[in-house]
Amino acid sequence: MTGTISENLAGVLERIGKAARKAGRDPAEVTLLAVTKTVEIKRVKEAVSIGAKTLGENYVQEAGEKMEKIKDKAVRWHFIGHLQKNKVKLAVEIFDCIETVDSIELAQEINKRAKEPIDCFIEVNIAREKTKTGVDAEGAVKLARAASALPNIRLKGLLTIPPQCDSPEFSRPYFVALRRLAERINKERIPGVFLRELSMGMSSDFEMAVEEGATIVRIGTAIFGPRPEKKGSKAL
Repeated sequence: MTGTISENLAGVLERIGKAARKAGRDPAEVTLLAVTKTVEIKRVKEAVSIGAKTLGENYVQEAGEKMEKIKDKAVRWHFIGHLQKNKVKLAVEIFDCIETVDSIELAQEINKRAKEPIDCFIEVNIAREKTKTGVDAEGAVKLARAASALPNIRLKGLLTIPPQCDSPEFSRPYFVALRRLAERINKERIPGVFLRELSMGMSSDFEMAVEEGATIVRIGTAIFGPRPEKKGSKAL
């Protein structure tokens, strides 16, 4: 991206709106989650000042440092990285939502450490890639059932990351599969579980995701431009 953060953000919102209308949806149904991992605080503050009110972070400590400098109570913070059990205690204290619950054990740890119910999504490895975390479709159903018994887990939705590909259209079947999985889980009528949120779509394919039902798109590069990846991290 060569534009300013303001120009980029406006452009992304315009594209979200166009994709939503193409699918007969209200653009207001889609939340833009600005992925701020490794982005310097000055640039994050700029994005917040022009309307980015949902921010996504991959690293608990980095997020905590940013939160201390961004005091805007209107900002919601979502955790979108791989959450290690030894980071759960801090994560549940500082985040509004954890989008990457990928095991019953992690759900139980979140439930144990949270002082009040916290919004959570199940991370689904829809393509069953060995290099990615997340449960498969059957595992998601089982995890939803298990999470329903945990009082401090408010299960709100599903998250997925399709396999990398040069063509955004390649991602579409994976987005369709996630939407159908959410519908399947909802039909199970699991007590306390109704999945309204689909977190899917990133800078390279978010328009396809919106067309297929995404309610949250996770956008970093298209807003802030490319940035160096930390070793072992996933691009979101």
